[in-house]
Amino acid sequence: MMSDADIICKGMKILSDNLGIVETERFVMFIQKESFDCTKWQEDLLENMSIEAIREKAAAFRLRNVI
Repeated sequence: MMSDADIICKGMKILSDNLGIVETERFVMFIQKESFDCTKWQEDLLENMSIEAIREKAAAFRLRNVI
């Protein structure tokens, strides 16, 4: 199991690699400001989506973001 510090570091790296430093900072600010329930957000995001639809969205995102 990863430590809390490892999870935070890995998460920040993923965010900054994909969003850039400024947008990562804004994202963290939004999360801290809002009462944000990540589990509820993911349930709502993926509600009524099949596994295939989720896979297709992930593949399309990857293609759009390949450098």
